[in-house]
Amino acid sequence: MFFLVLDYFPYVLFVYILMSWFPGAYETTFGRFLAKICEPVLAPFRKIIPPIGGVLDLSPIIAFFAIRMATYGLQYLVYNYILPLFI
Repeated sequence: MFFLVLDYFPYVLFVYILMSWFPGAYETTFGRFLAKICEPVLAPFRKIIPPIGGVLDLSPIIAFFAIRMATYGLQYLVYNYILPLFI
């Protein structure tokens, strides 16, 4: 179940990023829902990497890579070290 969430979260994040291209999209019910999910993940990355020129936010790109690396790392640990203990 946990890996399923990590597999689909980048798509949710991508939709959230695309919403920035449409004025007022963040103020909709769907936009607020996505903000509650995505902003806690993006906030630490925004502290580390501030927007370039105050406009270009690179934190979602770093978040994509971090989520992918975490997913691959956790899958490797589970499939190679944890599951063999139960088989």
